[in-house]
Amino acid sequence: MKVALFGAGRIGKVHAASIKTDPRSELAAVTDVMPEAAQALAREHGIAVRSPDEILADPAIDAILIASSTNTHADLIEAGVKAGKAIFCEKPIDLDLARALEIGRLAKTHDKPMMMGFNRRFDPNFAAVKAALEAGEVGKGEMLAVTSYDPAPPPVSYIKVSGGLYRDMMIHDFDMCAFLFGMPKTVTAHGSCLVDPEIGAAGDIDTAVVVLTYADGRIATIRNSRRAPYGYDQRVELLGSEGTLEARNEIENTVVKSTAAGTVSAKPVFFFLERYMRAYAIEWSAFVDACVEGKPVPATVQDGVNALALAEAANLSFREGRPVEVTPAMTGA
Repeated sequence: MKVALFGAGRIGKVHAASIKTDPRSELAAVTDVMPEAAQALAREHGIAVRSPDEILADPAIDAILIASSTNTHADLIEAGVKAGKAIFCEKPIDLDLARALEIGRLAKTHDKPMMMGFNRRFDPNFAAVKAALEAGEVGKGEMLAVTSYDPAPPPVSYIKVSGGLYRDMMIHDFDMCAFLFGMPKTVTAHGSCLVDPEIGAAGDIDTAVVVLTYADGRIATIRNSRRAPYGYDQRVELLGSEGTLEARNEIENTVVKSTAAGTVSAKPVFFFLERYMRAYAIEWSAFVDACVEGKPVPATVQDGVNALALAEAANLSFREGRPVEVTPAMTGA
C-alpha cells in the first residue's frame, strides 16, 4: 500500500524508516510546513514532496501517517476521513478533550482503519507482560506501577506548547495502564517543579506521581520525571495474586563486571529512539495488518480519547487537590 507522511521532523523520520521495514507498505510522498525538512527527508528516501491537498486528492495514496505538530492532528484526521484514506496518527489526537471526542465520534463512521501511535503497546517487553497477565500466569492483577523518567527535560520553548506533562509525557503511561488494567474509576495527581524552575515559570511541572484506582479495588501508580541523569528509565511492574511480572530497562550492553569493589552493569539506553525503535516497526506492521489483511486495529482512536481523558482528569486533580472520577462523558464511551 502507498503511504504519505505528514511531518518530516524527528518522529516523522522514525516513521519513515518504519514504513520501509514492512515490504507491504511504500513511502510515496511527504509534506511538512518546513519545506527544507520535507526536501531533506524526500532526498533520503527517494520520494516526492507534495502539498497536503495533492496527497489527499490522490486516489493512489492508500494511507496517511500523521506525524506533524499536535495542533494539526484533528484537522488532518478529518481531512483523511473525507478523502477516504486509512489513517495512522501520532498521539495525542488533540490537546482539547472536547475536540478529541469529536474525532472519536467521527472515527465510528469511517470504514477504513484508523490507528493511534501508542508505540509502547508494541514494545516486546511490555507486550510480554500483557500476554502473561492475560494468560493468568500471575493470577489476577492487583497492583501496577509504571515508571517513566526522561534523561533530561526538553527546551522550555517546547514545554510552552506541549500541553503540559500530563498530556504530553504521561499520556503514554496512562495508555499503558489502560492497556494492562483497563480504565480506572478515579485519578489522583500530584506534581512539583524540581528539575528546572523555568518549566514552573512556564506553568508546568516536571515531576509527578498519579494514582489510578479501579472499581474492583485494583491500584495503579505512575511516576514521571523530566530528569534521570543515568538514561531513559522505562519500567513496568505488576503484582498479581500469584506472582509478579516486571519489564526492566533495556541497557546499553549486557556486560556485568564483578570485582572486590562491587558489581557494575551498563546504564539504560539514553533516549526513546534507542529504546523504542523495535516497537515503532512492530506498531507499523500492526497497522499494515489492519489495512491489508483486515485485522483489528490494536490502538484505536477510542484509546486515544481514553488516554487524553485520563490526562484531563489528572490536570483537574492537580489543580483542585482531589481525586477526580472518570465518567462516560469524559471518554464518550
